[in-house]
Amino acid sequence: MSIYKEINIASAKPSLKERKNIKHYALDYLNIDEKNNAPLFKTLLEDAMKVSPKEILLIVGGSSFYLKAILEGLSNMPKLNNDQILKIEREIAALSNPYTFLKSMDPNMASKIHPNDTYRIHKALEIFYATHTPPSEYFQKNPKKPFDHAITLFALHVEKTALHNNIKQRTKNMLDCGLIEEIKALYTQYPKDSQPFKAIGVKESILYLEKQLTLKKLEEAIISNTMQLAKRQNTFNKTQFHNLYMGSVGEVRHAILKRSKSANELKE
Repeated sequence: MSIYKEINIASAKPSLKERKNIKHYALDYLNIDEKNNAPLFKTLLEDAMKVSPKEILLIVGGSSFYLKAILEGLSNMPKLNNDQILKIEREIAALSNPYTFLKSMDPNMASKIHPNDTYRIHKALEIFYATHTPPSEYFQKNPKKPFDHAITLFALHVEKTALHNNIKQRTKNMLDCGLIEEIKALYTQYPKDSQPFKAIGVKESILYLEKQLTLKKLEEAIISNTMQLAKRQNTFNKTQFHNLYMGSVGEVRHAILKRSKSANELKE
């Protein structure tokens, strides 16, 4: 979320003071009505590596799915402008059953995707409408390119009660800092189907602005949805990543510093 301009409170974006002390990359890069995706995530990572070739970079936050995609390799995707993307979005939205259409057009690809996996179904259909080629055929011609840099993986383990309290306090802080006002200004200015409007903290605020939630229910919804997301992320990290170091804040900090020191010694 921090990749988007104007979303500061909902994304808990690092403060100017924090950015002054520690160099951050990929903040305030996209406009609200632009798309974020794994290929862009990889491009921004590679750009940061070029700017700071002698530094050890930390990839923090973001989507574990994007990180997994980078580690496993990404195929070159069709280059589309905003108008083309919107046209494809409309074509997909017009389908009565996107998965059924994918199955009829590319049974091989459909067999690899669960019918409820709307994200992957959508990405497969994007490729079809952009290239007029079945996705499985497209990927044969555009194989994945592995990421040729070593990445050490760390994840925080926070006890459930402590995690709930952290999320509860963070939600209260966001509301106190003007979350609703921030989202109100953006929601009246940008298309309603913009990607950030589906994010936790944002989508609940929109429901509040549309008088579908009370302020109390808004706060409860953000806390509940964030807890569910944290659970999904934890499961994903444990099942999808190998050699993942998981520990408390102190343990992970120590492990990162130790790993950084070793890497610096190798560079020297």
